[in-house]
Formats: sequence, C-alpha cells, structure tokens
Amino acid sequence: MKWRTAEKAICLGLILAVLVSFTGFATQCEDIPDRVLRLHILANSDSEEDQALKLKVRDRIVTESAGLFDKVTDRESARAVVEKNMDALREAAQDEVYRQGYSYPVSMELTHMYFTTRVYGETALPAGYYEALRVTIGAGAGHNWWCVIFPAMCLPVAEESQELDGVLNEEQMEIVEEGESAQYEIKFKALEWYEQIVDWFRGLGDS
Repeated sequence: MKWRTAEKAICLGLILAVLVSFTGFATQCEDIPDRVLRLHILANSDSEEDQALKLKVRDRIVTESAGLFDKVTDRESARAVVEKNMDALREAAQDEVYRQGYSYPVSMELTHMYFTTRVYGETALPAGYYEALRVTIGAGAGHNWWCVIFPAMCLPVAEESQELDGVLNEEQMEIVEEGESAQYEIKFKALEWYEQIVDWFRGLGDS
C-alpha cells in the first residue's frame, strides 16, 4: 500500500513538473502572436497557373511594401501603416493580376485568424491566433502562402527596420529559432492540442 502511494506521488509529481514546464512554454508562445503581423495570400485554386499567379502577387505586394515599416517598432504601429496603405496595396495586387492576363478580383483585409505551427526559412512560429493581412485572389480556394511583414521577414529590410529579435524576448527567440528541433516539434504539437481543447471548451460555453 505504501509503495502504491509512493508511486502515485511520484507520477503526480512528474505530471505537475511537465505541466509547469509546458505552462511556461505556452505562456511565451501565446505572447508571440501579439508582437507580429503576418501576410497571408490565398490563391484562386491549386492549378499550376493560379499558384504561379499567387507568387506574382506576393512579389508585387512585397515590392510595394518596401519602406512602409521603416522605423515601426511595434505591431500596433504596423497595423496602422497597413490600414493607411491598404487601398494602394490592394490596387497594386489587382493590377498585377490584370498584368498577368487574369480577371480575378482581389480582396484584402486585416483579420484575426488561427495558424497551425508554421516554418518560414529557419524560423518557426507556434500555433495560435495571429493578426494577418489576408489577400484573397478570386475564389481563394487554393493553397496559401504566408510570411511575417512585421517585423520584416519577407520584405526588403531597411537599415532602421525592426527585426524579430527587437520585438521578442530571449526565451521567445529561442522558441522560434529552435522550432525545427525534435524537442520543440513535440512542444508545438502539444500546444496545438492545447489550443484545440481550449476552443472546444469555448464552444461549449457558447452553445
């Protein structure tokens, strides 16, 4: 009996240790979406032509956005810049569609949306709800392309542009830089499960 009690105590201690460790990790991950602004482009379809068009639109938006975020130091200021220039960016994206010989309409909006864990280059962003500039080409039924426009990870970086290590703390930088390691892949997957459970409970509360 005493041994079973000891086993239970040890198991409980291990579970608590894991939960405490994961809670700290989850807290750092949950703060990352509040510090970045993503770009999310949806192709009209998955045809080879529509996917190629998506990349042309991407290149045009990146070119038109060059310099817009110079001296911007936080996401709120980045959002304001996007709101101010959204009409011009949408018109540029639409012009590129026409230049490539297509008539698809282009829509653009700032939205709050869920992303699973994603890797961009050597950087991994954990799952969570992020603010994003979403660009939809035509039906928007094709595979998407994404990056981070603030800090400028997919835009030409000017001398005074903010970089990722300027908006994330040391622990968060370790998370995004080591995200492809086996240790963090497991934690990221656990975080996605955690988010799904939270959403499920939210759904129960809304029903």
